[in-house]
Amino acid sequence: MGGRPSSPLDKQQQQHLKDQVDTLLRNFLPCYRGQLAASVLRQISRELGPQEPARCQLLRNKKLPRVREHRGPLTQLRGHPPQWQPTFCVLRGDGRLEWFSHREEYENGNRPLGSTTLTGYTVLTSQREYLRLLDALCPDSSRDHTQEEPDPLLDRPVSSPLFLQHPFCQHLCFSAATGEAQRAWRLALQGGIRLRGTVLQRSQAPAAHAFLDAIRLYRQQHGQFGNDDVTLGSDAEVLTSVLMRELLPALRAQTLPGLRGAGRARAWAWTKLLDAVHAAVLAGASAGLRAFQPEKDELLAALEKTIRPDMDQMLRLRACVAARLKAEVQSPLESCLRGKVDAQLPRITQTLLSTVEAELAAVRTLLTQGMDRLFRLLRGSSSSTQLRKEVYSFGEMPWDPELMQICYREAKRSRGQLGQLAAPFGFFGTQSLVFGAQDLAQQLMADAVTTFLQLADQCLTTTLDCDQATQQLERVRGRVLKKFQSDSSSARSRFIHGWLLCIFLPFVLSQLEPSCKAELLKFEGEVLAVGSPALTIEGIYEDVVRGFLLQRINRDVETEARRGICSRQPGPSTEV
Repeated sequence: MGGRPSSPLDKQQQQHLKDQVDTLLRNFLPCYRGQLAASVLRQISRELGPQEPARCQLLRNKKLPRVREHRGPLTQLRGHPPQWQPTFCVLRGDGRLEWFSHREEYENGNRPLGSTTLTGYTVLTSQREYLRLLDALCPDSSRDHTQEEPDPLLDRPVSSPLFLQHPFCQHLCFSAATGEAQRAWRLALQGGIRLRGTVLQRSQAPAAHAFLDAIRLYRQQHGQFGNDDVTLGSDAEVLTSVLMRELLPALRAQTLPGLRGAGRARAWAWTKLLDAVHAAVLAGASAGLRAFQPEKDELLAALEKTIRPDMDQMLRLRACVAARLKAEVQSPLESCLRGKVDAQLPRITQTLLSTVEAELAAVRTLLTQGMDRLFRLLRGSSSSTQLRKEVYSFGEMPWDPELMQICYREAKRSRGQLGQLAAPFGFFGTQSLVFGAQDLAQQLMADAVTTFLQLADQCLTTTLDCDQATQQLERVRGRVLKKFQSDSSSARSRFIHGWLLCIFLPFVLSQLEPSCKAELLKFEGEVLAVGSPALTIEGIYEDVVRGFLLQRINRDVETEARRGICSRQPGPSTEV
């Protein structure tokens, strides 16, 4: 966060945190190197294997992921001591929030008073809910406040508040002038939070997938098999969250008793301290990953040269070991699936399926309405200025937070139910899941809009009259909706399969570890003899377990999809 006061950490504390970051990197980077090798193996394997037909019918939108820039006056709780002061805030297109003392400071290009990336924040618009959260931060923060110094949060009720809460950073408190402005800021901020949070999940780069796999394996090595929202953010932010979670219990035990103040003042001081720790850890993690970058580049180039010539041999060995390993683990694996997964898998599948279908139906409705607006303007002989304005608005639909909220809220409806169903399997990543569904809706909308505008541009010429142009656009409309239906169907399938694996695979691995870990030793020598970090017995074992689990998932997804189709078919009707 920009504009911080001097750090409350002394040199000894800063050195301790540096040592902690160094230890984390020393333990994590071997996992990362191994997963980079595995990602190169998968990539080459896909290149040499049978080529799948092109999945996407819609044209891919080439614009970089972004949020619509939002700016305007707010009131902010800041200063020492904190006071409510006028502020001019700007949400940048990359999801970074900046605040200035006056609009003129922004317009003149001056440096902001402060700034923060929105990764990991939550927006609250209820003062009562925020104060309850603040009271829960410290053990004694809910006791009687009458003997405390005046609390600026309690001087008066806050009109149209916007509280940005973060588990490891100092909170940001704003107030809008009207409820309408509050809503616009809330939607804009939520878009920025999602954009910053899913940067790794959206990436198609093998290194990004390798990093996420390495984080999962590193945590499994430390006994943490479940999935949660720790992987939201950039690579440095994810590593910082991992370490902050490890540090938090000791930090709380050692620091809270010595914090000055009481109640909410004490909680505010705690968030200030956490913010300083988080900033120090993030700086160390960022520096460590930057230092690793040249080695990573060299490693990827070397892996490409060493793996490709031996690819056939490695794939044959992997298939051979996998077949024998499958025979060894099949019995305990089937027992685990029957006893602990099969009962809940259909319910979670059905909940995911209905959630995504409702969201994609909302996208289709918005898309159709947008195209219909263009047709009405064209038929009504509107001015060219008005038509250009409507075409621009249509092209901006995927980045209109108010409009897309109709789709996004469908992804949030089942969050509580999904959380309850998945929690027994150690899955607490429902925020990541909701963000993923919202990203899916935005990408499909962007692709559909891009496809419509490009096809319309190709078929419309100056020689066409109004009726002819309308007929051409009607054909384009039909083609786009057909392509959208195809792409949304395949995207829905990939989304559901991916998240069911995220929910169940770590759980199944944790259940099998006591009985199957010893079995891996029988095959380790054969795999090590290959001498490539891309091939490990642990990786082959996980692929075997994933294969079994995917069979179950495929069965349930097909069953639920057929059931959904049957339920949507109209029943017999009687003509009158």
